[in-house]
Amino acid sequence: MSELTRCIWCGDDPLYQQYHDNEWGVPCRDDKKLFEFLLLEGAQAGLSWITILRKREAYRQAFADFDVDRVAAFTEHDIERCMQDAGIVRNRLKIKSAVSNAKLFIEIQKEFGSFSAYFWGYLDNQPIVNHWASHSEIPATTPLSDLIAKELKKRGFKFFGSTICYAYMQAMGLVNDHTTDCYRHREN
Repeated sequence: MSELTRCIWCGDDPLYQQYHDNEWGVPCRDDKKLFEFLLLEGAQAGLSWITILRKREAYRQAFADFDVDRVAAFTEHDIERCMQDAGIVRNRLKIKSAVSNAKLFIEIQKEFGSFSAYFWGYLDNQPIVNHWASHSEIPATTPLSDLIAKELKKRGFKFFGSTICYAYMQAMGLVNDHTTDCYRHREN
């Protein structure tokens, strides 16, 4: 059997390959997973994504299995508990932003029926399919990620600037940025 050609960024790390093959770029309309990745992308700010992937299960434990209602109800006691958890990134601002963003996520759900409807509404419910020949062509931000990040900032979201927004869009399949030589480009 021949080796699959994947996007270069996942290298030969089995966890990264599993994430690339099964999650990254797959269109997601599930609010629970959209919240999970909103929280994880915010935690990733300034760090490598593989660092967060390796801590994902610890985040699942620390943040109530990514239950947005439970995270939105976190108290100072819960924030302190998270600050003592060596399995996650112990950055008080990121932890507090996860709680604040959960509350704002719920507001958007109430306003639009779901966070998915809100976010996918920017794309008329259709993913953007790019045709990049190499990883070096893929932008870190786009005018659309600038717009969405600006709108979410107006709503009060933290740790969700344009670069994080674009990474989120890639991860949640709003954008297919698998390079054209990657076997997943055609499958998404």
